[in-house]
Amino acid sequence: MSSDATTAVPTAPVLDTPGPPPGQEQPAHGLGTSLPQAESRAKTEGIFPYASDLWAEGLLWAAILRSPHPHARIVSVDTGAATAMPGVRAVVTAADVPGAATYGRRVADRPVFAADLVRHHGEAIAAVAADHPDTARLAAAAISVEYELLDPVTDPEKAFEAEALHPDGNLIRHIPLRFGDPDATGEVVVEGLYRIGRQDPAPIGAEAGLAVPRPDGGVELYTASTDPHTDRDLAAACFGLPPEQVKLVVTGVPGATGDREDPGFQIPLGLLALRTGCPVKLTATREESFLGHAHRHPTLLRYRHHADAEGHLVKVEAQILLDAGAYADSSSESLAAAVAFACGPYVVPHAFVEGWAVRTNNPPSGHVRGEGAMQVCAAYEAQMDKLAAKLGVDPAELRMRNVMATGDILPTGQTVTCPAPVAELLAAVRDFPLPPLPKDTPEGEWLLPGGPEGAGEPGAVRRGVGYALGMVHMLGAEGTDEVSTATVRVQDGIATVICSAVDTGSGFSTLARQIVQDTLGIDEVHVAPVDTDQPPAGPAAHGRHTWVSGGAVERAAKMVRTQLLQPLAHQFGMSTELLQITDGKITSYDGVLSTTVTEAMDGKELWATAQCRPHPTEPLDEAGQGDAFVGLAFCAIRAVVDVDIELGAVRVVEMAVAQDVGRVLNPAQLATRIEAGVTQGVGAALTENLRTARGLVRHPDFTGYALPTSLDAPDIRIVKLVEERDVVAPFGAKAASAIPVVTSPAAVASAVRAATGRPVNRLPIRPQAAVAVPNS
Repeated sequence: MSSDATTAVPTAPVLDTPGPPPGQEQPAHGLGTSLPQAESRAKTEGIFPYASDLWAEGLLWAAILRSPHPHARIVSVDTGAATAMPGVRAVVTAADVPGAATYGRRVADRPVFAADLVRHHGEAIAAVAADHPDTARLAAAAISVEYELLDPVTDPEKAFEAEALHPDGNLIRHIPLRFGDPDATGEVVVEGLYRIGRQDPAPIGAEAGLAVPRPDGGVELYTASTDPHTDRDLAAACFGLPPEQVKLVVTGVPGATGDREDPGFQIPLGLLALRTGCPVKLTATREESFLGHAHRHPTLLRYRHHADAEGHLVKVEAQILLDAGAYADSSSESLAAAVAFACGPYVVPHAFVEGWAVRTNNPPSGHVRGEGAMQVCAAYEAQMDKLAAKLGVDPAELRMRNVMATGDILPTGQTVTCPAPVAELLAAVRDFPLPPLPKDTPEGEWLLPGGPEGAGEPGAVRRGVGYALGMVHMLGAEGTDEVSTATVRVQDGIATVICSAVDTGSGFSTLARQIVQDTLGIDEVHVAPVDTDQPPAGPAAHGRHTWVSGGAVERAAKMVRTQLLQPLAHQFGMSTELLQITDGKITSYDGVLSTTVTEAMDGKELWATAQCRPHPTEPLDEAGQGDAFVGLAFCAIRAVVDVDIELGAVRVVEMAVAQDVGRVLNPAQLATRIEAGVTQGVGAALTENLRTARGLVRHPDFTGYALPTSLDAPDIRIVKLVEERDVVAPFGAKAASAIPVVTSPAAVASAVRAATGRPVNRLPIRPQAAVAVPNS
């Protein structure tokens, strides 16, 4: 293949919004304003290039053969029929992987292609490259695989005694948390057993990518990666190449809540491109998407809460079991969050928690917003409802008696040094006016559970009000080295930000523009496309790009600001601190100096590179103790639901949200992220469950997997945003997207309990669980 083939590959989009038409005012800019998202106009006009839009001259198409069984021994793989098909250019299996046979972000335990054993339904067996996508799929189907079926281990409780599914064993991690006096007891005790289902990230745009071979024997990968440097390094190891011979270019990411973090789609692409010497493209089907990427950990939780007669918590005992599926992925980190936050944002003098993550033959689990924290939130809030009912105390009042505040100590022994306005958040949602009751008239039937064509009767509808308090950690945990690098370059009145932080819908590219506008007073700011030729910025998770990458951009911009102002300050005999930049003008405190940024630049090019690295953390020790988290964020939600107690149909009427945000950097963007998080949480509460039968995924499509639509989304009232800045965070802002996902399922379940009198101990809530007990 000629070296100019790469020129036919579209580069990743420059994330900038064109200016307004002539004659219209420039929008407000800088931190604290609702600057539109950088790519919003291109997406609205349908011209934003996603990975599935990519093209290159001489393109081949890829297809992956996946196992129809959850557990089997591979006796033989015969690729002869596929190889002989006209138009097929290459077939690769485990025997054709030139480098590392396995990969993994934390533990390299997942094979590129199954060689001896299949450990989950949908595991990759082989990949094909052909001159037409239909030919590729037909060839993949023509590969003959002889399996010896094995009994799958699908119950995580049985994984402890089952035969080892992996050379590393079935137990991925065990965390025993010990805090306080094990003999402490309370006057009132409540217990519960809870199950959380398997939520899928369910990306609207399925995985896609393009691999292009390079003249130096390397390869370029064009994918919607959320952690490009890690993905590049994993792929390079499997290709048997040094990292510098593999380049990953981030294409348009159509939102990500964990589903973009699995390199299992892009590694086969690169292998096929290297084998054929041609560009190779893969666009996953919806079924492949469901089978190929990781899901939220299904979780089994047992709880016992002790309290005194006034409802003050004395001790919490819990057992938490995470089903990791076939491979480790992020299960260790998810378990740490689940164990650390098992008691919620409440003061608990004594806590004893056992946490396990185990391998099974179920679909793989991994990072999805609020992993670990969401599952335990549903359980501990159910316990608080039980405790309130047993004591005869209002559920909101019981929570208020136990809420955490700054200076309190987590069960991990870490002191909460960041702002923790939990009482203020709870009071805000508690005191917010309730929505009006539904109309008992034919004209108002659309308000009933089930919609206008539902079978329910108005007389069977009960309204419930429930509460939940949630918490998440920000950035990586347990000693993760969080660092990001950014460069800011200014020339001819235009600023460019170079940072490999991927905007997954979190709005980082917009934030970067706002930071530079705020610091340098320059309207036109471009954010360069992301690739691995740039220094690493780390994964897009836990709000880290707002903190770490945003901090790096701010530091670089301030360094450029100093370069810009120093000559002027020296000329007028003053320090740079006495000069300010506002609306593109530089002025001194006394008014003697007044000039524009453009005039001060005088045709020069200024640039600076900076890093941001927050304070270190430490792993949890053998007793679950340690300062494992950089910072925490909190949320309170009050849910109002209508339940048809005869049919079990649930309609979420309203979600009132109060959130600890540190500082509002972009009001419109923040509101959108909160609303999206709440809606995702409502899906986890009511409809989203990737069902399996003995390890086989049932209905891997949007017919069998029910996402909430616009008709299912409730009224979301953001009643309060507490702006108490975290002094150790750049700008003082906190993560915003994950915490409403964590809190809203528990709030919905609490409201259904209030409406029906049922315990509601499983998510998503099944109709039979929402049918009221007699005389309720």
